[in-house]
Amino acid sequence: MRESIGEKSGISESVIIKASSLSIKSHKSNGCYIKDSGPDETIFAFTGSWSVQDFYSRDPFGETKIDLSHFPSLKSIGNNELAKINQGFFQKFQSLFQTPSFKSEVERAVKKDKPIIFTGNSSGGPVAILAAVWYLEEYTRSNGRPPCKCLTFGSPLVGDRIFTHALNRENWARFFLHFVGRYDIVPRITLAPFSSLKNEFGHILDFFNPKSRNFRKQSPSGSQEALTFYKTVLKNSSSVASHAACNLMGSTNSLLEVISSFVELSPYRPSGTYVFCSGNGKLICVTNPNAVLQILFYCCQPGSEAEVTDAVSKSLNMDYNDELEESLLGMQDVVYLDDDMEIPMSSNDNGSGDTDTATINAALKDLGLSTRARLCLQAAQAFEKQKLQNQNTIDSKKPQIRKTLKIIADYQKTSEDRKIGYYDAFKIQKGNDDFNANVTRLELAGIWDEIVEMLKRYELPDGFESEEEWIKLGTEFRRLVEPLDIANYYRHSKDEDTGTYLRDGGRPKRYKYTQRWWEHEKKLNEGSSSETIFWAKVEEMKRKPFEEIKDQIVAMEKQVKEWVQKEELNKDVFLEKSTFVKWWKTLPEKHRSESCLKFHFQNST
Repeated sequence: MRESIGEKSGISESVIIKASSLSIKSHKSNGCYIKDSGPDETIFAFTGSWSVQDFYSRDPFGETKIDLSHFPSLKSIGNNELAKINQGFFQKFQSLFQTPSFKSEVERAVKKDKPIIFTGNSSGGPVAILAAVWYLEEYTRSNGRPPCKCLTFGSPLVGDRIFTHALNRENWARFFLHFVGRYDIVPRITLAPFSSLKNEFGHILDFFNPKSRNFRKQSPSGSQEALTFYKTVLKNSSSVASHAACNLMGSTNSLLEVISSFVELSPYRPSGTYVFCSGNGKLICVTNPNAVLQILFYCCQPGSEAEVTDAVSKSLNMDYNDELEESLLGMQDVVYLDDDMEIPMSSNDNGSGDTDTATINAALKDLGLSTRARLCLQAAQAFEKQKLQNQNTIDSKKPQIRKTLKIIADYQKTSEDRKIGYYDAFKIQKGNDDFNANVTRLELAGIWDEIVEMLKRYELPDGFESEEEWIKLGTEFRRLVEPLDIANYYRHSKDEDTGTYLRDGGRPKRYKYTQRWWEHEKKLNEGSSSETIFWAKVEEMKRKPFEEIKDQIVAMEKQVKEWVQKEELNKDVFLEKSTFVKWWKTLPEKHRSESCLKFHFQNST
């Protein structure tokens, strides 16, 4: 038996309808939001934006990089790319923090230990989305509080593909449920650049604005303005969906890049679970963001000019309350379009009587999806499946990684027994153990470089960089092997030809990526877990006059003491024959006598 929307999302149907009603009601309020504290949940419903500047703060799409102080997780960890969000919607969200009551009311709701729901209809949706992400950052990730839920109804897109990637990686996408009417144009608006909409946009927003004297009084559905606006949004949606589909299908045609270099393409992408309302009481749920993007375009394509007029009318007069009451409170007709489901290519294909195929086909027909649209959905499914296959390939190398890391760990112990330390032993390279360690180092580098290349191209599942086992493996690899890379670098005097190891582009990405994983997992500041570049810092410092770098030396000594205490840096750094000890003994006696490390050196000799 199929799950209902409520069972699947963890939100009852009555609460969903209540949230929809409140989100519409909030548009008539004078504040930024209204709050409803019921016996079982607290709902915050956000007011919409009816100014063109609230949608497009500047040409062409009004996007801006996220503010890490509000959203520290909205980035690609390894690639270190920040997500982009709509600046106008972000400014609307920021105004919440200028409302003294908002944060305190959220805090009170948290203390009541009841579910918290953020909701918004139409242009109130993006504010609800950003408020929910802020809550998940502030309360769930940082303080371990239960997650909130976010419900939107006909919301415009607010973030780019990195935004979507980050929500999936943090396992937060499941908390966002977006209802979209088949012909509702608002969720597609930000797929078009402002330059193509500015002549009609103000009039359309005035029609939607409950505080305007023109609110739904003169329906523009039959006007040339509305028709032009609708067609323009669909035209730009087509460009975005087609470009995305070509990438999904692995197109290598150079014309694709040529076109994208002069055609303005929106950066915004779907995220979370989308529930498409077909208009006849049926609901289709989709979680694959690439599939959602294709459906957003294809399901609202009218055929004849008469159908365009009808589509415009349905778009501008969409009533989510009526749609949801019919769909959710009646006998729910819900189809979950998962990645493992086979997409029938023809509207007449019922899978030889197979019930699931017939059900899926009926849902796709209800959304008006053509054969071309179905091919794009197949491509979206295949793309996600390929990511999983790539991870399976990488996961199969875990035993090999562990085996080779043990070889390096044994080498470290053997070198320490020789009273030299493995950094210096590797740098000198006198015996077979050193040679074998180098072979192992190169083997590990090959495996991790392959992982990094996949991450750079986003060819692994979004959650890969947050998997605990891979974070631990990556950290162990970095701590054991990067000192050997540094030793090899200075053994061959590469600094004389290309500059220091720590120059831009000098340190291999395999160490930068794994360091960022650890720092994100442990909620550390970026760059704070830099114990593995300790030897590179020593190599740089020993070439400079003491007075020039005195403060840097003091800071590093404090870090070394902390790293050794936490066992993040091996105590072999204090062996008498180590590069660090030999250099430190050349420092002025006054400094050494006051150093926080002086007892470590005394105990090591």
